[in-house]
Amino acid sequence: MKIDHAQKAVDDWIKAHGVRYFNELTNMAQLTEEVGEVARIIARRYGEQSEKESDKSKDLGEELADVLFVVLCLANQTGIDLQEAFDKKLDLKTKRDHDRHHSNTKLK
Repeated sequence: MKIDHAQKAVDDWIKAHGVRYFNELTNMAQLTEEVGEVARIIARRYGEQSEKESDKSKDLGEELADVLFVVLCLANQTGIDLQEAFDKKLDLKTKRDHDRHHSNTKLK
């Protein structure tokens, strides 16, 4: 699914199942919470912390999808065309970082 289609799907979902978007500050807090859940899984599953039994059933993909959902909400409610913004960012990173990463000895 393209990003612009995902933005529309989220907007349609909010209209069909939600009362309205949470305000931007609430969504920012929600985003922080969801990123924290992703960080907890990664720290415990791939990092050096031991994974608690209660965390073993957590689905990283589901938590990443939660992050994406809130990012799409924030883009919608602030009038950001995330497809356009992402395409521009990818182009910028391609031009700026191609040679830099290839010549980074830490990545070899």
